[in-house]
Amino acid sequence: MKSAKILFVVITAGIISGCAPETIRLTVDFQKDHTLRYKFVSSRDITMDWGPTRQGSQNKIDKLFESLVMVIDYTPIEVDPYGLATIKADCVSAKVSRKGGRRANRGDAAESFAGKSWTFTVGPAGKMEDRSQLLAVIRQVGKLAFRSDRSQGLIKEPDMIYDFIASQWFLWDSISSIPDPVKGVAVGDMWKSKLFVPAPMILFAARDVTYRLAAIRGSDEAQDPNGQIAVIDSTYSLLYPSPSDWPVPYTEIFQMSGMFGFLRGYKVKDLQGHGQELFNIDKGRIEQDTQNYTLHVTASLPFGLGGVHPEITIDQTMKTELLASPGNAKGR
Repeated sequence: MKSAKILFVVITAGIISGCAPETIRLTVDFQKDHTLRYKFVSSRDITMDWGPTRQGSQNKIDKLFESLVMVIDYTPIEVDPYGLATIKADCVSAKVSRKGGRRANRGDAAESFAGKSWTFTVGPAGKMEDRSQLLAVIRQVGKLAFRSDRSQGLIKEPDMIYDFIASQWFLWDSISSIPDPVKGVAVGDMWKSKLFVPAPMILFAARDVTYRLAAIRGSDEAQDPNGQIAVIDSTYSLLYPSPSDWPVPYTEIFQMSGMFGFLRGYKVKDLQGHGQELFNIDKGRIEQDTQNYTLHVTASLPFGLGGVHPEITIDQTMKTELLASPGNAKGR
């Protein structure tokens, strides 16, 4: 079956040659029944500075680490070259790893995304439209984060569901946030957006994002069979609170278990970071994306015990990588 190609590149020169930069239109492209397989990794190093344990002593430092690694297949089941594409997503695998601190008595609820499927629709400019099934899967897995024993109230174990949300709800954000997709962008152009901030505790922080088209690699597909690559840089700063219409995995009132449930009074002090995405212009898809940021948070002990106010530093990395597609289809 002939591919229904959504991606097209429009290069417009200035009225007088050389007077205006070339602009290029970035759109997503799907081929019906052609599966794309992606690997998503969300990991964070957490440093907790408790201050000196006694007068004159060195600060007590705890280090924790957690990561979520997922493989997800995306198969277009309906493709309209001029409208919405319907995509079926299948989570092939999901694995959470942790080091340091007290471990939960059972596996992380985020691992339950493995084996789940959902469909969504997305337009040529990368804007996701119908995400109702994705939200339903998020809420379904969110219920698995709670202990079945309710004798002491509703207790939620640590989970990395928000990391899943950050990777899936905001796919193609750099493309869909371009203010005038018909006009396109030129090298050096910048535009704004907002992104999620997953964390080990419940926060309502987000990222103010500035994207910049840094470069276009490769100009001749005959010379580079992988096609032209748009290099999109991004910088992040703190946005607080996060937009109220973003998805949440749980709607109940609960107590969180573990250290980050024990601490109180979280205050987000600062967030700084940067990232880079490689977007294949000719094939209309993300090749790889890396986002890094450092989040600074302070907290306190219940009832202000001991006057201790731990300082928490979270070094977060989120990566997306296109893998070879399953079956006979080739991701590259």
